[in-house]
Amino acid sequence: MATYNKRGYKPKNKVEKEQNIEADSTTAEVFNTLDETASKTEEFVQKNQKYIFVIIGLVAVIVLGSLGYKEFIAKPKQESAMNDMFQAQKYFDQAVTGVEKDSLYNLALNGGEGKFGMLDIIEEYSGTPSANLASYYAGTAYLRLKDYKKAVEHLENFKSDDEILAPIAKGNIGDAFVQLNQPEEALGYYEQAAEMRNNEYTTPMYLFKAGAIALDLGKADKALTYFKGIKEDYPNSTEASKVDVFIGKAQVLAGK
Repeated sequence: MATYNKRGYKPKNKVEKEQNIEADSTTAEVFNTLDETASKTEEFVQKNQKYIFVIIGLVAVIVLGSLGYKEFIAKPKQESAMNDMFQAQKYFDQAVTGVEKDSLYNLALNGGEGKFGMLDIIEEYSGTPSANLASYYAGTAYLRLKDYKKAVEHLENFKSDDEILAPIAKGNIGDAFVQLNQPEEALGYYEQAAEMRNNEYTTPMYLFKAGAIALDLGKADKALTYFKGIKEDYPNSTEASKVDVFIGKAQVLAGK
């Protein structure tokens, strides 16, 4: 148990005097060590203060530079990209719902009325979210225009975590490879599209496309797995209403 002496306390005997001397000695050693350490630290700082200030300055520049880049360069650049992209996106939307599709898709790609097209956005605003989205629009426009190699090129550059857009981009690449008569590649992308998200729209759609391609490639067991997956897991989907016929075909080819 620790014992604390009151202020002004005087040792009563020789043993207590020796204990006090020993305690004072230990305390002195501690403070001496602290003084020596502090002196060495001060000496080090004095000798190397130039380099220390340089390091501190570099860290400050990096931090402030990063914040400044985001606030004064990246953010205004993205806002400008969005404004310049507005007309191209409008052309694309009109192409999806309109009648003069080819001309509208070309306008979406190359621009019109003095406004940027998706290809301009990709070039001028590289690294921004708008340029990334423009890659999706450009790839899809090329797919509709039957320029399948360019469709693959641009869609491959598109990156997204969106629930619907991400799997559709992968699925569009699969569609392009079907048209390029590369069914193995198409199957791979359909499988990726089906696995990326689990929802009632894109998942059964790409399971069905993967099953159909697998069936054409003679991979009946794989096709059967995909078709049954639609029937069991997505019974309310559009694909489920027609999947029984394909399950039957796959079972015959698989010998089941």
